[in-house]
Amino acid sequence: MKRLHRFIIGSFLGPFFMTFFICIFILLMQFLWKYIDELVGKGLDWKIVSELLLYASFGLVPLAFPLAMLLASIMTFGNMGENYELVAMKASGISLFRIMRPLMAIAILLTMSAFYFSNNILPKTNLKFYSLLYSVKRLKPEMIIKEGVFSNDMDNYSIKVERKGLDNNMLYGLMIYNHSQQDGNSTVTLADSGKMEIIELADSIQFMTVTLFNGHSYTDEKENRSGGGKRFPFRQETFEKEVINISMLGFEFNRTDEKLYAGASRMLNTRQLRFVGDSTFREYKFRVWRFVTSLSYQSDINKQVAWLANSNDSLRNNPRLKPDTLVDIDHVFSSLSTFEKEELYQKTIANVRSNSQLITQQMDEMYTRKRSVNNFPMEWHRKYTLSIACLIFFFIGAPLGAIIRKGGLGMPVVVSIVLFIFYYILMITGEKFAREDAWSMIGGMWFSSLVFLPLGIWLTYKAATDSGIMNLESYQLFFKKLINLVFFKHKNKEI
Repeated sequence: MKRLHRFIIGSFLGPFFMTFFICIFILLMQFLWKYIDELVGKGLDWKIVSELLLYASFGLVPLAFPLAMLLASIMTFGNMGENYELVAMKASGISLFRIMRPLMAIAILLTMSAFYFSNNILPKTNLKFYSLLYSVKRLKPEMIIKEGVFSNDMDNYSIKVERKGLDNNMLYGLMIYNHSQQDGNSTVTLADSGKMEIIELADSIQFMTVTLFNGHSYTDEKENRSGGGKRFPFRQETFEKEVINISMLGFEFNRTDEKLYAGASRMLNTRQLRFVGDSTFREYKFRVWRFVTSLSYQSDINKQVAWLANSNDSLRNNPRLKPDTLVDIDHVFSSLSTFEKEELYQKTIANVRSNSQLITQQMDEMYTRKRSVNNFPMEWHRKYTLSIACLIFFFIGAPLGAIIRKGGLGMPVVVSIVLFIFYYILMITGEKFAREDAWSMIGGMWFSSLVFLPLGIWLTYKAATDSGIMNLESYQLFFKKLINLVFFKHKNKEI
């Protein structure tokens, strides 16, 4: 390897790894902001939180790769341009393409690494992440008894205490509503004091034992008479000590079986996506065929519709309908009696209403199923588009850095963020149109890449020809000539 190549590669790898981890951190903060409500107040062990953040970081790698590539390439060539190193290389007869050549190899290698990660590592981490996230979401908030406030975290019970002891085990001035009978606030217990203990039985089943001292229990009974003589019995009990056992089911952390998510699109590689996607699409087509054949048509049309909806069945004969040119519909209808016409009207209206009702009932379901079917080809294309984006952003960032000639974290960061936000908006827009079948799957998923690829080619050409597209003086000269031209024409018209 030539010394120049080692210098260029060394100048690139440092900013790349730095910006890569910065991008992971920033995207991870966005994840925390999104799921903060699911994590706070549940008493999760730090190991569980760390594991969840680790899996979330792996899921952000496909987005961090292109952004880091764009930012690092702009910084690298911007630093070399700012320090006149690019000028020295070009003065020595080295073209921009030769300067970019070692980094092209690095960009291709990183593109292949990004695809390998998305195809082989990311599905496994996604499986662990979503199963763990679902387990965290199912976990009930940590039970916290606050003074003067009703706590409704426990099933079927609402507890309020006036004062807590120094060790928080002793509680004073308790009021407990029992909702286990699902009949409102019909049972209430008041106690001077009490204490709470967690008891773990076999099979890790936990119960909370509430021991109450010196209190009263009040219960509203159901009326025992009908008509005007209704009575509402009321039962009062006094106790010196009473024990209430409350199930803690849902307060303990249990991991969800990963097999429940194994068939989701984000948990599959490209080969599995093709296989499962084809299977789900065939199932969707069968549901469409069953739906259209359930509608009411004329008998011959029923046969033709059934064949058209499932034309790939080789055992089904095509009942080709011939144009009916021998029957004059108006003449036949006019020859019917009034009763027959009315019967035909009623039958037609009934068929239309039946079809309309079936379409209304099935439309939302078929729409939802088609969106879920589209997830598999979308995920298949996404593994390629985000990987190819690394190479595209290199051909945008490298020439842009050579044109800007500014290094560091100032101008490169601003330009990179603007370009990546624009790319992300186009990517989300294309994915939405592809999911909704407004565009083809290829056109929607590759929309952002098809927009940015010409931009990269144009910027590379401009940088190779030393174009001053970022030079303010060139734009000032252009507008000055334009104003002089307009003013000269206007002056000639007056003359």
